[in-house]
Amino acid sequence: MRLPFLVLPPACVLLGVSTATISGAAINLYHVLLIFLGAVSAHISVNALNEYFDFKSGLDYKTEPTPFSGGSGTLPKNPEKAYLSLASGAITLCITGFIGLYFLWLKGVWLLPIGLLGLVIIAVYTTVITRKPFLCLITPGLGFGVFMVMGTHFVLTGSYSWASFFASLVPFFLVNNLLLLNQFPDVEADKSIGRKHYPIVIGRRASAWIFTIFLVLTYVSILIGILSKNFPVMSFLAFGTIVIAVPTVIGAFKYADNIPKLIPALGKNVLLNIITPVLLAIGLFVGV
Repeated sequence: MRLPFLVLPPACVLLGVSTATISGAAINLYHVLLIFLGAVSAHISVNALNEYFDFKSGLDYKTEPTPFSGGSGTLPKNPEKAYLSLASGAITLCITGFIGLYFLWLKGVWLLPIGLLGLVIIAVYTTVITRKPFLCLITPGLGFGVFMVMGTHFVLTGSYSWASFFASLVPFFLVNNLLLLNQFPDVEADKSIGRKHYPIVIGRRASAWIFTIFLVLTYVSILIGILSKNFPVMSFLAFGTIVIAVPTVIGAFKYADNIPKLIPALGKNVLLNIITPVLLAIGLFVGV
C-alpha cells in the first residue's frame, strides 16, 4: 500500500473541499468522509496493483530502490504474499467504485466521465500506460489533480467551476512531476521490461526540462486563478513553496545522472506535492 505516500489523496481532496467552500455550497461532512475514503482507496489500489505487476514482470528484482522510487521491496522478500497484493488492489478498487456509484446515483451522470476514467487508469496504469510516454507523463496528474479535485468539487456542489479547474491544475502538474522525477532512478530497469516513459525516450536531462516547465505551470495556474478572481488573494500562500521548488529544479538538472545525489531532490519533490495544494487550500479557506 506504500502507506507513507497516502497523504497525497487527502491533500488533493482538501483542495476540492476548499473550492467547494468558496463557491458558497453547504459542505456535507459525511460526503467529505466518503470522498476521502474513495480517494485513499484509489491510491491504495494503484499502489498495490503496481506492486503486484512489477513483481510478476521481474522489475522488482532489477531496480535499485530509493526511499521514493523502486517500489516497497515487499514482494521480492515475501513472494508467497503476491496474491495479497493483487487482492488488496482489487478490493480497494471495488471500494472506490462503489463509492463512485453512490455519488453517481446521488449527483447525476456528469460525474461519470471522471469516475469511469479514474477506475480505468487504476486498472491499466502499470500494464498499459507505463508503455505510452505521453500517457505515462500526464495520467498521474489527471488522477490526483483533475479527477480528484474536480470530482470532489462536483460531489459537494453539484457542478463544476473554473475555480476547481484552476485548482486541479496544481496537483495535475505536481503529481506528473512526482512520477516523472521518480522514474529517473529506474530508467535501465524499466527499459528492460518494455516500459517507455520520457526519461527512457528522451533521457534524464531532457526530462528535467519537462519537470521545470510543469513546475512553472503549477504557479502560473495559481496566478491565473487569482488574476481571474476565481481565487482570493490569500491564495498567494501557495507560492511559499518556491523556496523548495528552486533547489529541487537545480538538483534535477545537476544530478540527473547521479542517482545517489538526486535523492534529496526526490524528497523535496514529495514535499512540494503535499505542501503546495495544502497551502492553496488554506488560502482559499481563509480568503472566503
